[in-house]
Amino acid sequence: MRAVVQRVLESSVSVDGRTVGRIGRGLLVLLGVAEDDGEQDAQYLADKIVGLRCFSDSDSKFNLSIEDVGGGVLAISQFTLFGDCRKGRRPSFTSAARPEKAVPLYESFVTLLRERGLTVETGEFGAHMDVHLVNDGPVTLLLDSKKAF
Repeated sequence: MRAVVQRVLESSVSVDGRTVGRIGRGLLVLLGVAEDDGEQDAQYLADKIVGLRCFSDSDSKFNLSIEDVGGGVLAISQFTLFGDCRKGRRPSFTSAARPEKAVPLYESFVTLLRERGLTVETGEFGAHMDVHLVNDGPVTLLLDSKKAF
């Protein structure tokens, strides 16, 4: 499982012109599920994101987590995080999980965050979404449950 995590002042997602998710200060999480991912990958990334110290304290040091600042999470499914661009010019998505596997793991990830007391908004899996954000910093971090980076 892979995530692009962006610290935001606000973020929203819309489908066909209607807003389906919106947060203020917090984290925008673009989440990709691989074909070989399982529940342990969802748990790993949820734990990592909840504890990730990417918010500044009074000394401007990254010492605060999303829990510490009372922020929200906007979790957006994004299979293109597993696009392989090493050959040719068209990305290959063969390592991305098919919807029948990806949807339950994406939903599990969201549930795990909510069980930790976070406010979590989502997009619509498989829909064409317009994602808006005001990046704070900017701060953008890459996470991978297989620790590929």
